[in-house]
Amino acid sequence: MAVNYSAKEEADGHPSGGVGVPGGGAVGGGGGGAVKTRKPDNTAFKQQRLPAWQPILTAGTVLPAFFIIGLIFIPIGIGIFVTSNNIREYEIDYTGTEPSSPCNKCLNVSWDSTPPCTCTINFTLEHSFESNVFMYYGLSNFYQNHRRYVKSRDDSQLNGDNSSLLNPSKECEPYRTNEDKPIAPCGAIANSMFNDTLKLYRIDNDTKTPITLIKKGIAWWTDKNVKFRNPTGDGNNLTALFQGTTKPVNWPKPVYMLDSEPDNNGFINEDFIVWMRTAALPTFRKLYRLIERKDNLQPTLQAGKYSLDITYNYPVHSFDGRKRMILSTISWMGGKNPFLGIAYITVGSICFFLGVVLLIIHHKYGNRNTSADIPN
Repeated sequence: MAVNYSAKEEADGHPSGGVGVPGGGAVGGGGGGAVKTRKPDNTAFKQQRLPAWQPILTAGTVLPAFFIIGLIFIPIGIGIFVTSNNIREYEIDYTGTEPSSPCNKCLNVSWDSTPPCTCTINFTLEHSFESNVFMYYGLSNFYQNHRRYVKSRDDSQLNGDNSSLLNPSKECEPYRTNEDKPIAPCGAIANSMFNDTLKLYRIDNDTKTPITLIKKGIAWWTDKNVKFRNPTGDGNNLTALFQGTTKPVNWPKPVYMLDSEPDNNGFINEDFIVWMRTAALPTFRKLYRLIERKDNLQPTLQAGKYSLDITYNYPVHSFDGRKRMILSTISWMGGKNPFLGIAYITVGSICFFLGVVLLIIHHKYGNRNTSADIPN
């Protein structure tokens, strides 16, 4: 039997009349539910009617873009590179691996060496440091980015939560407790805190004049005032606040004895805060002290002879690490970093070169006859 129905009915997904099916009744307008259809909804998205834009890459658009990028990036790169090179920086490696180094006697120092090993390195600044000087300590081959190391801390404890103080997070293991007492601050990061002491002197006519090193203002404001707080209670009696806890295994003294000033002691000690912000690379530097310029007519550090007195407490020889002290000024773009300027110059030069090459190709081959007609 032939079944006829209109094209409109077919487009709607079902005919208007009934169709017999074996073993059952008729399916059509008179019985059962509506027949399902696979036709997408009539929307701009599903029917692909959304507005679209596609760039047409022609010589008139590509060539100016290459030249504009080149003409913008190259001057910016030169400016950044020159600015970076104008930053004064002086670095001293005091690891002591060389037999002739004054710190060679301290190479195998341990965390609990008593008395601590000290050494002095004399050096000469060939150029004056005009603006404020930042004093950094640097470590090499120290992987602060290791996954377990980064997780080994308790942020609630560091934020002054009293319950976390006495019950640290299990993430701190194996530096969570010691002798059945909770460690404050717990974790591998705090346990490995850098604790060398660096002092700088100017030598003038065999007279050593100490350089004032400022220990406050070296941490991020958000870290100092938001992320790190001492436990709640009597802020003038940190000994009582940390009662029932013990110091990290490698620390010579507890956290409430890091400094004599109450606003730079305990969890809000800025040396501790700087260390707790882990570095992304195995070779890194962290801010240690500030040397402020006092007289606009005089440089902060004049060219001449200086000495660095080091209390050598931090062992690095066991993992082939290196330690160094860096003196540096800064500019509007931060510290010395020529990479950004070199990157801008490189990208700009490549774009300008490609623009010239494509211009030559377009001038030579752009006007050729592209007709497909076969001449007679």
